[in-house]
Amino acid sequence: MLTSEAVRAAPSTFDLLLKPLHRRVWRDAHRRARKLLRFAETEADGGRDLSRAAERTRDPLLRRLFLRHAGEEHGHAELLSTAPRRGRFEANWLAPGERGLDDLRVDEQSDESLLAFLHLSEKAAAGRFAIYAQVLDHDPDTRAVFARILEDEVFHMSYTRKQLARLAPRKQGLRLWQARAGRLWKAYLRLAVALASVLGTVMLGIQYFVLLPPFALLAKRAARREPEGFCAARVPTPLQRQY
Repeated sequence: MLTSEAVRAAPSTFDLLLKPLHRRVWRDAHRRARKLLRFAETEADGGRDLSRAAERTRDPLLRRLFLRHAGEEHGHAELLSTAPRRGRFEANWLAPGERGLDDLRVDEQSDESLLAFLHLSEKAAAGRFAIYAQVLDHDPDTRAVFARILEDEVFHMSYTRKQLARLAPRKQGLRLWQARAGRLWKAYLRLAVALASVLGTVMLGIQYFVLLPPFALLAKRAARREPEGFCAARVPTPLQRQY
């Protein structure tokens, strides 16, 4: 049962439209276990990045919050890593987890930019975990794990927004807009890479099964018309002669 605080983490319209697909993705036990392990790896990676962010910030309050956030991310990784390693197909494009800092270079970001990005990331993650908890009525154990994590995600979403308002009261809207544009650009790059991979596979298939067979057939026919062996170009010269 989700707490009243967690209800504030509303899934996106896109996730709500895909709710039947989310339910289908999470119904398979093997696939569910693999996805939970993938989420655990992401949470652990995010925790390491937040520890680094705590080291480099000069704001004492922000350092304490980042350290708490990092500790909770590592705790989430431990909760999620209890699933067995089974299954192959995960359908991550249909049911992504939290992307952590999404390959963000922490050392190159200001505190304000990092807070804006974290706020949007935690907000998206909270929405996803909320809908995952809704579709996991057949698995109360996993549902309880998501409900537990969701409580922390709501806090992360809240503190990052408040600290952004404290550090950049006049530029918080701009920072959020920049972070949102960066997330959209990275989403476009992920989609482009996936599409390029699919198109590459299709083109290779066309080359192997459509284009190469006619050339192979023509090569065989040409080989049958070629004379066997080599024809003597000229009479060999005796070895006893100099020229």
